[in-house]
Amino acid sequence: MGEAGEEESAAAPAEVSRQAELDEQRCLAEALDAISSLVSASLSATLFPLKWQLVRDRLNRLHASLADITVPEGDENGEDRWEAFSNLLLDVAAAAREARELVPRSQGRHYGGGKLRLRSDLDVLAAGLDAHVARLDEVYASGALTRARALVVPRPGAGATRDDVRFYVRDLFARLRVGGAEMRREAAAALSEALRDDEKCVRVVAADVADGVGVLVALLECPDARVQEEALEAVSVIAGSDAHRGDLVVGGAIAPVVRVLDAGAGSEAAKESAARVLCRLTENSDNAWAVAAHGGVTALLDLCTDHGASGGELVCAACRVLRSLAGVDEIRKYMVADAGAVPVLVSLSQRATDDAARIQAMELLAAIGSGDSSAREAVVQEGAVESLVRSLDPSCQTQAPSSSSSKLREVALRAIDAICLSPPTSTDRLIAAGFLDRVVSLLRNVDTTLQHCALKAAHRLCQVSEEIKKAMGDAGFMPELVSLLGASKSPEAREMAAESLCALVSVHRNRKRFVQDDRDVARVLQLLGPDEEKPTPAKRFLLSTVMHLTDSSSGRRKIMSSEHVRNLEKLAETDVPDAKRIVKRLGGSRLRSIFHGIWSL
Repeated sequence: MGEAGEEESAAAPAEVSRQAELDEQRCLAEALDAISSLVSASLSATLFPLKWQLVRDRLNRLHASLADITVPEGDENGEDRWEAFSNLLLDVAAAAREARELVPRSQGRHYGGGKLRLRSDLDVLAAGLDAHVARLDEVYASGALTRARALVVPRPGAGATRDDVRFYVRDLFARLRVGGAEMRREAAAALSEALRDDEKCVRVVAADVADGVGVLVALLECPDARVQEEALEAVSVIAGSDAHRGDLVVGGAIAPVVRVLDAGAGSEAAKESAARVLCRLTENSDNAWAVAAHGGVTALLDLCTDHGASGGELVCAACRVLRSLAGVDEIRKYMVADAGAVPVLVSLSQRATDDAARIQAMELLAAIGSGDSSAREAVVQEGAVESLVRSLDPSCQTQAPSSSSSKLREVALRAIDAICLSPPTSTDRLIAAGFLDRVVSLLRNVDTTLQHCALKAAHRLCQVSEEIKKAMGDAGFMPELVSLLGASKSPEAREMAAESLCALVSVHRNRKRFVQDDRDVARVLQLLGPDEEKPTPAKRFLLSTVMHLTDSSSGRRKIMSSEHVRNLEKLAETDVPDAKRIVKRLGGSRLRSIFHGIWSL
């Protein structure tokens, strides 16, 4: 008797459970039928077609979600699940049946309360369906139900309304919150793609999705590498938006992004995305402080050390972030004094196998060295000057000659300018490293940008000391400057070349060397030709150069024997003061008689 009673008592709950399942299946079938019927009927509506399309989108979303339901195995909360789910099914079915009344009113035969009333009723219907979708997402989020397949609402096309985009993005976030592994991967990939392609998606995530940024921040530390990478890509897109970049900072994105950079914490693709995020966030110096506070400086320098030999986009991105951080004085001092940034960057500028990483390292060294004097001294003492000078030698390039290697030398010149020449410091080490020979060679380069950088360096060196001017004269700068004066089409370049030449010939040893070449003297006089009504700055420096040449008898003889000496007389006749002084120094009336004899031939 006891055993029979126990069997009956055990069978009773099982029978109740089976009956509950049958009731659920019946309610589910009714809800699905009501939705399908309304979707089919709505296709005959002719009034407000766009609003009906929005309604159909929501109905299709509900239908897909309900048709995809499975019950977790071993469910011990059948009664609670039934209460939540059955109420939702009854409400969905009732809403669909009531909405059928709107179809004939939308066919133009009669309006009920008129078009305005119909428009309002359709808006109420759409809002109600949104509420049902949200309730269904809550049921899924509770774990009472799961989706059998990773069905995704179709992505809105180009020109879709914000409502359509909001509907799509919310669906993706629902799948990110409660989906299985594969569903979350697909949703994360779809979300990052949508954010890249449509700016409206960024606004929706930041403003219209409940804790949208928070969900993405949480996914930054997801153990699934694919989900983490897609979440980082999504965060990177949001970080590029001026309007919503701050939402990421408020949402706590910086700390997990920095942790991704730590060794072993993420894939190389994830680390590249993390570095891009930080690069965009640190455009604001306030965020630079937050990155440094969470250990960003150390993590980024470790990347440069561990991946420096191979270079690549990861190292380049890390250097770009460090350069933003170096823009804050206190962080720059910490990088130099405590974090050991300078030796890491000098090594990177030498041993990286691709020019892009070396370029980033040089630009960062320049940013650090152009700060305060202590930072500049640290850069110099670590051997940065010698390393940069070696980079100017084409035989030291890591890649075949190309636009990239030209860019490398251009950046090296600019870094040298920032560290050694603005203002002039450590010029002795610069000269000892063979810098003058490298610059003379680059003045002959066909790349005008590289040539201009070399000219700028020469121009600055001429202003340092007489000893450096003598060394420049010995290195062969003067003929190259004369050639540039004749070949360059840039007024700025011609002015720098003329001023540099004038500074060099102001030194007696250089003047003596210069007048030994008849062609250079003749070319300078030729460049004084009356091409412009008013002397240009370059021409005024050339006149000063000629004035220096007249200090010696050999210089005066070379000038007077040149066929281009007539250009001086023409300038003197137009009352150009320097030209008149030169003519006077050359002999005054005697020179005029020579001119007269030449012109009468």
